[in-house]
Amino acid sequence: MKNERPERYRQILARQFRNNRIAMAGFVVVVTLFGIGAGADFIANDKPLVMRYQGRIYFPVVKDYAVWLRISRWDRQFQNVGFKEFARGNFKQGDWAQFPPVPYSPTEVNLSEPLRRPSERHFFGTDDIGRDVASRIVHGARVSLSVGFVAVSIYALIGLFIGAIAGYYGGVLDIIASRLIEIMLTIPTFFLIITVVAFLPQSIFNIMVVIGITNWPTVARLTRGEFLKAKSLEYVVAARAMGATDGRTIFRHVLPNALAPVFVAATFGVASAILIESTLSFLGFGVPPSTASWGSILSNARQLLPSAWWLTAFPGLAIFLTVTSYNLVGEGLRDATDPRLRR
Repeated sequence: MKNERPERYRQILARQFRNNRIAMAGFVVVVTLFGIGAGADFIANDKPLVMRYQGRIYFPVVKDYAVWLRISRWDRQFQNVGFKEFARGNFKQGDWAQFPPVPYSPTEVNLSEPLRRPSERHFFGTDDIGRDVASRIVHGARVSLSVGFVAVSIYALIGLFIGAIAGYYGGVLDIIASRLIEIMLTIPTFFLIITVVAFLPQSIFNIMVVIGITNWPTVARLTRGEFLKAKSLEYVVAARAMGATDGRTIFRHVLPNALAPVFVAATFGVASAILIESTLSFLGFGVPPSTASWGSILSNARQLLPSAWWLTAFPGLAIFLTVTSYNLVGEGLRDATDPRLRR
C-alpha cells in the first residue's frame, strides 16, 4: 500500500477555502471585477478593437498601449482623431471597424444626449453632460481596484516591517513600536485621511499613499503577535542554534508562518480602501473630476436625484458588490486558517 504524502499547509487552506461556497462565490466576483478593471479599454472605448482601412488591419486599442509605452507612434492620419467620425468620413467599401461592447470613452462628452435613461444605446444611461455611465463604471473599476491593491500593499509592507522588528527583538524596540501603534489606533483614520488629502493636489497616487501610510497599525499589531508567538518555537530556536542570522531567521523561518492572518487582514483592507476612495471622491477630495470613479459618479448624482436614479443605482451597486465580495473572501480565508473549523 502506497504511503500518501501529507498535505502542505497551503493545500489545506486551499481545500478549506474551496469548501466554503459563499467565499468561492465572492472570489469569482473579485476575479471578474479584476478582469473588468484590467481589460477596461477592451470593454469600453471609443476606439475600435480592430479595423480594416485601405486594405490594412489596425488594432487601435492595442496601439494606444504601444504609444503609451513609447515603443510606437500613431500614423499621422490617426493622430488626434475621433475614430467614429473618421470612419463615417473616410471609410469606403471594404473598410470596417469592430468597436468594444460599450463603444464610448469614459470622458467622451455628448451635450446632445444628457441624462438619457438606460437603453440599448447606453446600457446604464448618461450623466448630465452626456458621458456614458456604463463606460465610466467599467473604467472606475480600474481606479477603485488600483487604489485598493496599491494602498494595501503599502501599509502591509510598513506593518510587516514594524511588527516583525517589534515582535522579534522585543525590549525597547517593542515598547516604542507598541506605543506608536496605540497612538495611530486612537486617531480617527478617515478624518486623518481627509485632513491630509485636503492639503494635497487631487491625484489617485496621493490617495493610495495616504491610505497606505495611515492604515498600517492593524497589520503591525497582527505581525507583532505572530512573531512573539513564533520566536520561542522549536524551529526558530533550532535555526538560531545552527547559526542563522537574524535576517535569515526573520525572513526565511518566521515571516512565512506569520503571513496567514496578514493576508486575511489585507483582503478586508482592500474592501476598506475601495470604500474610502469612493467616499473621498463623493466628498470631492478624491480623484480629479475628469477621472472616472464610482465615488465621483455618485457625487455628480447628488443634484439630479430622484429623476436620474441610474446615476446612483449602478455605481452604488458596483461598490456594494465589490466590498461585499472582498469581505466574503476575507471571511473565507479567516475560517480556512482557523484550525478549529477544519473538516
